[in-house]
Amino acid sequence: MATNPKAPLKTPLPVPATHTKLFETLVELIRVTSTNLPPDVRKSVTTALEKEKTGTAGEYAMKVIQRNIDIACGVSQPLCQDTGSILFFVKTPVGYDQITFSEVCEAAVAKATELGYLRQNSVDSITGQNSGNNLGPGTPTIYFEQHRSEDLDVRLALKGGGCENVGAQYSLPDSRLGAGRDLEGVRKVVLDAVYQAQGKGCGPGILGVVIGGDRSTGFSYSKKLFLRLMEDTNSDARLAELEQRIMQEANSLGIGPMGFGGNTTVLGVKIAALNRLPASFFVSVSYMCWAFRRQGVKADSAGAIKEWIYT
Repeated sequence: MATNPKAPLKTPLPVPATHTKLFETLVELIRVTSTNLPPDVRKSVTTALEKEKTGTAGEYAMKVIQRNIDIACGVSQPLCQDTGSILFFVKTPVGYDQITFSEVCEAAVAKATELGYLRQNSVDSITGQNSGNNLGPGTPTIYFEQHRSEDLDVRLALKGGGCENVGAQYSLPDSRLGAGRDLEGVRKVVLDAVYQAQGKGCGPGILGVVIGGDRSTGFSYSKKLFLRLMEDTNSDARLAELEQRIMQEANSLGIGPMGFGGNTTVLGVKIAALNRLPASFFVSVSYMCWAFRRQGVKADSAGAIKEWIYT
């Protein structure tokens, strides 16, 4: 049987002189995202540590996590050896050249990998060959939107493989869990996802939950929810109440940090609802590990940073 030859590795295109500033901005965004957790996440970690009982494995795990965060920031090195999936969420002015942005973004990812801000983390699913520069089909992933602003809004989330592995999707009704097509059913399946994960997702985690949509839109939108601030309140009062209830009940399961037991199993729960087909009722749960690497910038038309979003 003939074997398929290895596909040539993808190399980034040269960065046009007109986009040098954008290239520099994207490299810096990747560096900061990979090495320095934003203040709202740090605050959540500190609060979680304070809730753990003195001398317990849960307290020890949270102290190790907090120490890891401080060291990584101090030496500008990745928070975790698994720098994860590279997810860009980009809002552009109307008429902006998204093709060139994608090319510059790929060049920035390759450079950030060369500098050690990203692990060589993109593998050909057929051959097992590592691209060496994090470029290839689906890597990086860029979600584009247009908005009525002259500025670029570029947000980045780095989602590790461990937490990606414990994401889940349910189709309601679920007779195994006694979960019907209502918010109570949603609560049951989300708590089941947390219970099934145990400590395997590098908890305490953050949940992005989408009610409805189809199998694809539910999962993709659930990751977009990680762009919300940790302390924000859902604009839908019904979902705000559900977020708080799930967080409280998840933290009463006793799973704790890294599955060692304790009071903090999740740091946050973010929920959204999408319209669905009458025949389908999906609940998609994305799980983000404690290394909640999320940052963003607003940049001018040349790509120069005007402000950091999560400060």
